[in-house]
Amino acid sequence: MLPDVEDLSRLVIDRGLELDADYVEFRFHATYKESIKTKDGLLSSHNINYLYGVGIRVIINGAFGFSSTNILTESNLVRAVEEAISIARASSHLVEHKVHLGEEEVSSVEYFVAERKRWLDTPMEEKISFLKDLDSEISSLSKDVSSYRLFGLVYRKDEKYISSSIGTEVKSTIPITYLSYLLTVKKDSNVIQKKRSIGGAGGFEAINTHEIYQRTVENTKEIIDVVSNWRRSPKGTMDVIVGGEVSGIIAHECIGHSFEADRILGREGGQAGESYAKKLSVGEKIGTDEVYISDDPTLPSSGGYYLYDDEGVKARKKELIREGYVNEFLHNRETAYLFNTTSNGSARAACYDREPIVRMSNTFFEPGDYSFEELLEDIEYGVYIKGYMEWNIDDKRMNQRYTGLESYLIENGEIKFPIKYPVLEISTKTLLNSLDARGRVMEFYMGLCGKGEPYQLIPVWRGGPAIRLRGVVVGER
Repeated sequence: MLPDVEDLSRLVIDRGLELDADYVEFRFHATYKESIKTKDGLLSSHNINYLYGVGIRVIINGAFGFSSTNILTESNLVRAVEEAISIARASSHLVEHKVHLGEEEVSSVEYFVAERKRWLDTPMEEKISFLKDLDSEISSLSKDVSSYRLFGLVYRKDEKYISSSIGTEVKSTIPITYLSYLLTVKKDSNVIQKKRSIGGAGGFEAINTHEIYQRTVENTKEIIDVVSNWRRSPKGTMDVIVGGEVSGIIAHECIGHSFEADRILGREGGQAGESYAKKLSVGEKIGTDEVYISDDPTLPSSGGYYLYDDEGVKARKKELIREGYVNEFLHNRETAYLFNTTSNGSARAACYDREPIVRMSNTFFEPGDYSFEELLEDIEYGVYIKGYMEWNIDDKRMNQRYTGLESYLIENGEIKFPIKYPVLEISTKTLLNSLDARGRVMEFYMGLCGKGEPYQLIPVWRGGPAIRLRGVVVGER
C-alpha cells in the first residue's frame, strides 16, 4: 500500500466537494499477479504483472462521472477528479433517469487474509517442483493413453483503499492462489480435454488447503477411465444426477447472472445479455421446495472472498432462491435504490480503471441431507454427469445445454460404466422444477467471471453438492 493514499483521498474528496459534487468516491486498487506455467513437464513461462492506480467516481445533478489514473501525484489526482466532474456535468443534461444511491451504513474498517505460507517467501524452486511433480505423476498414470498437459500456478493479491464523501474508509488485502490446468487425453482415435481451476484465498498454503494436488490426480484418473471404457450415452427421458462442478456452473450462469439487478434493468443487454427475471420477480415460485441457491463472498478461503464491496458496503450472504422462491437479487447502491431495497454488497471492480458494477462472488446450490448413495438408490435407469466438457446458455438465461465429460450410466441404483458425452439440454423452469434432492458434500471450483464494457474479469467460486433431477430429457453429442 502506498503510504500517502489516505492523504491523497482527502485531497480528491475535498476538491470534488468544492466543485459541488453530491458524492465523491476514491478507490485505490493495486493488483500483483504472478503465474508459473509448465507444458508436458517443462517450464514454459513465468510472468509477473503489477498494476495500481486510483479510480474516482462522482455524482453531480443525478449523473455519474468516472476518471482514473496511475500517476499518483497531487496535481494529477486533482486533474482526475476535475475530469470526473466535467464528465458528470456534461452527462447530466443527457440523463433521462437521475442517479441516486441507496442509504447504507458507513463503514470504517481494515481487514486482510493472512498468508500462512507467503507466496513471495516461497522459493521459486519449490513452486516449479510442485508443478513438475504433479505433471510427472499424471503422465505416469496410464501407459495405455497419451496425455498432453498444461499447468499454471497462479497467485494474485489485491490491495484496496476505498473512501468517500459520506465517511466510508475500507482497507483490504486479499491474496488468492490457485492451479489452472488443461489436460488432453488420447486413446486410439478418442480424444478428450478437461479444463479446470482449483484454489482460493490464501498464500502458498492454499495448495494443501484445497487439496489441489490430490484433486487433480483423481480427476485425471477419472478422465482416463472414461476415455478408455466409455460406451454410447442413452437417450430419452430419465433421472439425472449432476455433480458439484455441473451444479456450480448452473448456479453461476443460470441463476447468478440472471439475478444481477443491472442485467434485470437491461443495462447488460448489448454486452452480456439480458435476464428472464423481472423487477417484480421477488416472491415468485420458480422451482421445487428443494431449490436453494446462494451467493456468499464471506466464505473463508474462497476464490471470491471479500468482507466489504468496492463501494464500502459490508458484504453478506445473499440467499437468491429459498425453497424454490426468488428471495433477492444482487445489488449495488444504485440498483438497490431503484428496487426500493438496500445494497447487499455486490459491487466489484476488476482493477482501478474500471467502475464497480454488480457482480457475483461465490455462487452455489446449498447442500442438502442426502448421501450420494441415497441420491442413487431409487434411480432405476439414469445418468450421472459428474463433470462437464462444455456448456451454452442463451442471452436471457432461459435455455441451456450441458455436455457431460466424466459421466456414467445408472442402473438399479448403481453406477455401471462411463458413457460418452451425454447432453442435458433444458430450460431454466424445467431444470429448477425437476430438482428433488441435494447431496451433503460440497465442491467448489475457481473461475474468472467476465462482464461489462470495458470488460472486467474477476475471481469467483462456483459449486455445490450433487443434485438429482427427475424425469428430464437426455441426448447425446
